[in-house]
Amino acid sequence: MFQGLRWRLLLSYLGIMASILAVFGTGVYIFFSRNLYRQLDKKLLTLAQSAAPSFAEVQRGGSNYLNQVDKVPWRDIFNRDQQSLEWFDSGGNFLGSKGLIKLNLKPKTGAYTVRLEKETQNKLENKEKKNDPDSKNIETSNADVLEDLAGVPVRTYTISVFKDSTVPNEPTLEGYIRASQSIEEIESVQTQLFWVLMSGGVMTLMLSGLGGVWLTQKAIEPIEASFFRLKQFTADASHELRGPLTAIKASIEIIQNHPERVHPKDQKKVNAISSATSHMGQLIEDLLFLARSDQTVVNLTREKTEICLTTLLSKLVILNEPFAQKKKIELQSHLVTKITVLGDRVQLTRLFSNLIQNALQYTPEGGIVSVYINKDNRLGVVSIRDTGIGISTEQLPHVFDRFWRANKARTRREGGTGLGLAIAEAIAKNHGGKIVVTSKPDVGSCFQVRLPIL
Repeated sequence: MFQGLRWRLLLSYLGIMASILAVFGTGVYIFFSRNLYRQLDKKLLTLAQSAAPSFAEVQRGGSNYLNQVDKVPWRDIFNRDQQSLEWFDSGGNFLGSKGLIKLNLKPKTGAYTVRLEKETQNKLENKEKKNDPDSKNIETSNADVLEDLAGVPVRTYTISVFKDSTVPNEPTLEGYIRASQSIEEIESVQTQLFWVLMSGGVMTLMLSGLGGVWLTQKAIEPIEASFFRLKQFTADASHELRGPLTAIKASIEIIQNHPERVHPKDQKKVNAISSATSHMGQLIEDLLFLARSDQTVVNLTREKTEICLTTLLSKLVILNEPFAQKKKIELQSHLVTKITVLGDRVQLTRLFSNLIQNALQYTPEGGIVSVYINKDNRLGVVSIRDTGIGISTEQLPHVFDRFWRANKARTRREGGTGLGLAIAEAIAKNHGGKIVVTSKPDVGSCFQVRLPIL
């Protein structure tokens, strides 16, 4: 029980840690990525603005002018292998370019990212060679650079260039300048940052897991100790109470065997004491059983044997028939399938007896209680249905709690301890099975016991 609680606490702790790390890592990744792009945009904007004064010369001379000019205002901040500058007129028509990056795109002001396609890069290079005979002498190293640029993501920044007009405060659009640069290095930095954050997060989770095992152990220890002390107290107290109750019960039986010694007015009191003693005795036996069932290893007082559930249920139906007739309830049995299990006959008898008596107790006069047995693969399935008062949906999870009462209508029956369903669940678990319940108020309930069969 506590092992499962430890794992749930540990998984909850690791889940929260993973969520925090994921949010933190995502925030760091986005912050640094945006910062890298922001710095690159500023760099490209500066490059484009530096090239603006030469717009008129480029417009007149085109590529010839760019190839002949050795000193230009933007030469010191320009890297022809990673960057490019392109000039366009006011209609978006290409005028010239400098650098190896060429985009077959119309100019659009602002910053955005594109990816060079190999076919586009080759098409533009062939066009440049055709229009410019001097470009046919391109060096082999440049050709290799062009090949490497194919498929590379590129960041571009386009600005508008204006010239003064005759109308004050209304400059005329002269054209556009587009500065571009490969962002392959930025993506490489992003990839490295991603894996650093991932590996760091995994290592942190691993260390948190080791620390979490220790923390959950320390957190559970006082609860576990308190639980075992309470369980031991329950078992010890129940055991110690058996002696005095046995003595009281023996004395009451002696008095009842000699009614002539009792005043008629005291007879009811003696009967009440006898009934209360029997009830307390049953309660003590139930508490002892549940205390023993809570142990990690359940030590049964008897060895498990082969038991025919069909025969056992048939006997229980016959045994409870008088009580059903007294309450005017129809007790039906549908025990056609023969199923054999390995278990403790006394405990299994108590399990199904508790369920049948529970169904009879909470079924009103004229109702029906049915007992079914079926086979589902390697499981024997015993279903006990009733047309009783039912249980509301919100109360179903508490059905097997000790001393549970769903509502005032489910008052404790005479002689009952309120532990019947808890004992039934404990016996089913001791035999490797389980109990499930479905119910609807004012319609009825169905308790289904699943046990492994031979």
